[in-house]
Amino acid sequence: MSTPHNSANLGEVAKTVLMPGDPLRAKFIADTYLTDVKLINRVRNMFGYTGKYKGKEVSVMGGGMGMPSVGIYSYELFKFYGVENIIRIGTAGSYIPELNVFDLVLAKDAYSESSYAIDMANYTEDIQKPSESLNNVIIETAKDLNFNLHVGTIHSSDVFYHLPESKYMDGVKKHNCSCVEMESFALFANARATGKRASCILTISDSLVSHQETTAEEREKLMNNMMLLGLEAAIKL
Repeated sequence: MSTPHNSANLGEVAKTVLMPGDPLRAKFIADTYLTDVKLINRVRNMFGYTGKYKGKEVSVMGGGMGMPSVGIYSYELFKFYGVENIIRIGTAGSYIPELNVFDLVLAKDAYSESSYAIDMANYTEDIQKPSESLNNVIIETAKDLNFNLHVGTIHSSDVFYHLPESKYMDGVKKHNCSCVEMESFALFANARATGKRASCILTISDSLVSHQETTAEEREKLMNNMMLLGLEAAIKL
């Protein structure tokens, strides 16, 4: 069995998938943390792997940038491959002074101006929610690891480069969004539509308040705590 975007066979994808945006980050996780690794997808170089972490089967696969991309990959995993849980792991820009670079964020919910949810499933709400039970596992895992974890509303933006006349911050302020990324709203809508579970763990890579930024090398290192949190949560599912 395969889809237009995934060459994996049925049974090759674990019930829980970690989904970074960057397929090379998926490769890094597989190479660094997993044993008995098998490459299950390389269509369009959107690498997917299945292996074992502390003896439990886990998959990791890239989801790309933006809601149309993660929407395709996550829906196919939920709908056609029997995946039950997807934990997105990615980077975000901070909207508030309390969040600094390297901080970890768990999405309580995701606000977006995107039309993804209404186009996909006629969901008219501008907020989509993750799985509460999956979030609770991640929160408890963060406590076990002694990781500080900010839990709050995030903004899933359809646009990376906003022109000065844009009014996009109106919705951000209305919903008290703590940071911005570009995928989770669609992921949560897909989980809702398929009766599955999804969560999103983010690492702050830059601040729109202090204008702190991280280098490419720092971003690679700062992902480690987020990757570890996602993997440790995955083996509890």
